[in-house]
Amino acid sequence: MKIVTVIGARPQFIKAGVVSNAFSAIDGLNEFLVHTGQHFDDNMSRVFFEQLGIPKPDEYLDIHGGMHGQMTGRMLAAIESTLIERKPDLVMVYGDTNSTLAGSLAASKLNIPVAHVEAGLRSYNMRMPEEVNRILTDQISDYLFCPTETAINNLCNEGFKSKSCLLKNVGDVMQDSAVQFADKAVRPAAIKTNSDFILATIHRAENTDNLDNLKSIVEALNYIHANIAPVVIPLHPRTLKCIAESGLSLNVDVLEPVGYLEMLWLLNNCQLVLTDSGGLQKEAFFFGKYCVTLREETEWVELVDEGANVLVGSNTDLILRNSKQMLGKTVDDEKQLYGGGKASQRIAQVLSSL
Repeated sequence: MKIVTVIGARPQFIKAGVVSNAFSAIDGLNEFLVHTGQHFDDNMSRVFFEQLGIPKPDEYLDIHGGMHGQMTGRMLAAIESTLIERKPDLVMVYGDTNSTLAGSLAASKLNIPVAHVEAGLRSYNMRMPEEVNRILTDQISDYLFCPTETAINNLCNEGFKSKSCLLKNVGDVMQDSAVQFADKAVRPAAIKTNSDFILATIHRAENTDNLDNLKSIVEALNYIHANIAPVVIPLHPRTLKCIAESGLSLNVDVLEPVGYLEMLWLLNNCQLVLTDSGGLQKEAFFFGKYCVTLREETEWVELVDEGANVLVGSNTDLILRNSKQMLGKTVDDEKQLYGGGKASQRIAQVLSSL
């Protein structure tokens, strides 16, 4: 089977790494890796391939910047040309980015089957570009590899059981990665503390592009850093720009974006996670840490149901209250909510049997 895998953003590099390794262990699965360029600076792209030993992309499209529609359209045209040339049996996409949608659309229009890893997630917030991307990708996918039973149920509720497609709960490939690379974690050189700190990240447009939200979050982080525990934040370049342009001052320990192995160290050594990231909510859980999520909704509702995650939006009082309550507490994964670290093997086995 000839598989073209389309990736473009940091979480996809990590997911593709463990799945590609699983492919290499099975005869008959031949992968061609296309990197759209959506995340293009070294700290958010090349370093992940180097650190994780992911096969270097076979093709780099160098497409980034611009409005969502413009970026997706350019990717769609470029990926279509690649697929016409490569003639794959299957196109695999990950998650919910513009690269995901462009890859699945290009394949669908050429009648090439699509496999969507991390299918079935829903935040039910159609203002999020990610929600639009994941819904549209699911609709044109033939193999929907879901990370949880919640995701399976979402698709069943949308009528997918009556469609000609495969729904399978394989588990979450991000847990595979956390398991495989935890012992290779690297302490960030710039960090000032070894423990007792809170790890924070901010990058969602709903927070960075909304001055009220951004101001409330920055105020909460500054207070926590001064009065509760040190806050360490690897700051996304776009967020740094938004904070500066808004005239705000972030008085915490700010790091430049870190590589995946450095992020694993931060997760393993922190006392709590504050984030608006989807992936980091799960990674906090993988490392037994509570998470305060700076959003009004989450795709990972099972974490909220288990009490490991609380949604606070940008409400300063809720951020402070829950940070105090959750600081230093640990969670366990007795139910193996995300498959126990075997998702990539399950995906490879399904595809090898086609």
